[in-house]
Amino acid sequence: MFKPTALNLPPATLKLSRIQQKVYVFDILRKKNLLLTPEEWVRQHWVHFLHQFKKYPKTLMKIEGGLVLNDLQKRSDLLIYNTKGEKILLAEFKAPDVKITSKTFEQISNYNSIHKIPLLLVSNGLEHYFFKVDFVTSTYTFIDELPIYNKET
Repeated sequence: MFKPTALNLPPATLKLSRIQQKVYVFDILRKKNLLLTPEEWVRQHWVHFLHQFKKYPKTLMKIEGGLVLNDLQKRSDLLIYNTKGEKILLAEFKAPDVKITSKTFEQISNYNSIHKIPLLLVSNGLEHYFFKVDFVTSTYTFIDELPIYNKET
């Protein structure tokens, strides 16, 4: 059973419950209990952080958005839309004990080859990477932090 660990994010008020010897976390986006795994621990902290500190509306966040990549069904960890319904942020989360490697960046890049989203986030809860994608020049630039939500974007 996963034992929650401290992350390199502000503390989040997560609602945990125990059901038949398993720990669940209440997902504020899907409004249901999910089995608490290390990756889910990271994702739920990020959802709270993005909403509370970066002002991204919960109603514009979608967990595990489906996509087809090379004829395989995949799921992105978190998608955020603007009020026009355009995707503005794609996030990939790993468990805290999983190192962020070039393979992780390759995974989000592959997903983004389908989504075409200008802002990307990769995190294991301890290390965080943010970058902007320029589709005209096919380049990306690492940025120090995520911008605060702008409803004009």
